[in-house]
Amino acid sequence: MAEQFTGLPKQVAKYHLKILGPTTILEKKPEEFILPTKEGDMTINKGDYIATGVDGEHWAIDKDIFERTYERVD
Repeated sequence: MAEQFTGLPKQVAKYHLKILGPTTILEKKPEEFILPTKEGDMTINKGDYIATGVDGEHWAIDKDIFERTYERVD
């Protein structure tokens, strides 16, 4: 199963994401989202996908790779 990441607070809480933001008010760096996984933390961007394995583990998949590799099933 996979879900596209939108950055909404509900998803941030569901996947226990860490949010890193600018360190100063002048820095124009956007928020960075970190997804904890079994192998360590992964950076995830809005639009990427969060996949969930059979044991409940999560990992991030780049949007372009996901859309070229997988197809929707209902």
